[in-house]
Amino acid sequence: MPMREDAMVQPVSPYGVTKLAAEHLCHLYYVNYGVPTVSLRYFTVYGPRQRPDMGFNRFYSALLEGRPVVQFGDGQQTRDFTFVADIVTATAAAAVQGLPGRVYNIGGGSRVSLGDVFEMIARVSGRLLEIDHQAAQKGDMPDTYADTSRARADLGFQPSVDLETGLRAMFTWMEAIRK
Repeated sequence: MPMREDAMVQPVSPYGVTKLAAEHLCHLYYVNYGVPTVSLRYFTVYGPRQRPDMGFNRFYSALLEGRPVVQFGDGQQTRDFTFVADIVTATAAAAVQGLPGRVYNIGGGSRVSLGDVFEMIARVSGRLLEIDHQAAQKGDMPDTYADTSRARADLGFQPSVDLETGLRAMFTWMEAIRK
């Protein structure tokens, strides 16, 4: 930790394997055919308009519907959460400034435990969370944290939305769409 782009990655979930395969295909087309590809490794993206099957959407939906929030594992697993606006900024920069053939980590800039996330959600929502504790899911990484130094150097990337501000924005959006 933090995870660097040049580290040998060995995903243990089908989702992770497909992402790595796509990255390798992009590199293949760059090396063999000169296609100027750039790959971005997004770290736990969240924010308004998040897909309904993703974590924060599920957490807020449960909270707003009065259901328990499901927690897989012990809550000590950490993630580098990245607000969607920072993802958009990084992606646009990569399209213009990214060096062909390169891989860039795009992360929010800090590691936060799931337990701390639940505390933040309670704070921004002003509601108590009931947690349904479940066993850890197979293939789930215990921790993620992006080394974004390459993205800073080449793309000028700097995350601008801290987690609590982003969670507040997402909660406000989710409340609004339910009215």
